[in-house]
Amino acid sequence: MFTRKLSFTKPTYPKARALGITVFPYYEYDSNGNQTYYESPNGYWFKSEFDSNGYIIYFEDSDGYWVKQEYDSNGKRTYYENSDGKIIRY
Repeated sequence: MFTRKLSFTKPTYPKARALGITVFPYYEYDSNGNQTYYESPNGYWFKSEFDSNGYIIYFEDSDGYWVKQEYDSNGKRTYYENSDGKIIRY
């Protein structure tokens, strides 16, 4: 299970606009080349987090939708939860 506490308060995004970036779409990547942030010219954004194996473990977008996932050491998904209230333990 996830041990970090999520606040579910609207984050201070769009990040690019807060940074004064004017060229869109705006992207960010982690050190493994995974896309961790996207922002469009109209203000839509999403952010993602990945585990050490490159599996997406968290996704959130500007519409308020989010997903949390966990994987075992073989890459099999063991847990799924989303903002619609769906929870699956595999």
